[in-house]
Amino acid sequence: MGRCKVCGEEGSKISSGLGACLRCIREKPEKALNVTSAKHAESRSLFGLPAEPPKASDGILCGLCPNNCRIGRGGKGFCGLVFNVDGQLRRVVGTPEGGVLEWYYDGLPTNCVAWWFCPGCTGSGFPKYAYMPSAELGYVNLAVFYGACSLDCLFCQNWHYRRLSQSLKPVLSAEELASKVKPNVSCICFFGGDPSVQMPHALKTSELGLEKAAETKRILRICWETNGHMREDYALKAAELSFVSGGVVKFDLKAFDNNLYRALCGSSNKTCLENFRTIGEKWFNRRPEVPVLTASTLLVPGYVDVEEVENISKFIASVDPNIPYTLLAYYPQYMMKDLPTTCRKQAQETLKAAKKHLKNVNIGNINLLQNI
Repeated sequence: MGRCKVCGEEGSKISSGLGACLRCIREKPEKALNVTSAKHAESRSLFGLPAEPPKASDGILCGLCPNNCRIGRGGKGFCGLVFNVDGQLRRVVGTPEGGVLEWYYDGLPTNCVAWWFCPGCTGSGFPKYAYMPSAELGYVNLAVFYGACSLDCLFCQNWHYRRLSQSLKPVLSAEELASKVKPNVSCICFFGGDPSVQMPHALKTSELGLEKAAETKRILRICWETNGHMREDYALKAAELSFVSGGVVKFDLKAFDNNLYRALCGSSNKTCLENFRTIGEKWFNRRPEVPVLTASTLLVPGYVDVEEVENISKFIASVDPNIPYTLLAYYPQYMMKDLPTTCRKQAQETLKAAKKHLKNVNIGNINLLQNI
């Protein structure tokens, strides 16, 4: 049972880890965001990360992501990977020379946001983009889990990435990571955390991997699971690599209301939405056999409701109503672990709302849904 620090209301769908209810976030955003900002500061202090992107007047501009941190002497960037050492910007990791990450081989078909239409799980695009007309049994995905992020989602399902950004280990160069592309690897998927703050490393790994695959005329799809909060040039290059290789760019559209997004994630959704639109308008209609762009939304009880999903769906439809959209069941995690899992009623109501605007909608993680 959580309590809103703005209005005092209590309920099972108000998270004490966020500190504000949905109604106050929408109707009293200034007060609500003061409360949620304090929760973000609390969460980040546990891992030695700045409470918000630093904006030191005499700081050095990082510029690697839209947070545009200006890092003062002795300080670090929001991601925890960039430092001001004696007046010099020092990028410890995230370059082609080294990334902070974990990697593993994930057998296909895998638990992917795009599982219901991607080549590795369904054989779509066979024979150009898939080895088989069905799931690629015997092949694997090179899963790359980056240990840093450009946001600070208080409901993060992979919150332990912060431990990597804290330790800055292990470090693997793009060349070393690309060497993991063995003959049975048919796709690479970058996620985390998020690839957004280590894009130079991810892009170089992709290019080297594709070169390696081309030598023996093998299929290698490049895929991304991202919050989309990255520089536009990186977003476009990522989409281009996915487009030519048969891969998919998967955006996590966490919320449409910017105040709700800021409350949950600690930043604006402006860049994410702009990048989604840019990629969709540039690439989506050019490869109909395998959608190059898709979106997903985590159905956080008490916060990501029917209104939110409908507005996200309208936005996606304004780009292209054929873009696939996945609604994902929520499991209590991190600062908002006091919430329940998503119930079937919420899932069905949001599914109905999304289908009013989009042609391809699905529900994922159905095993997590409560039968209420």
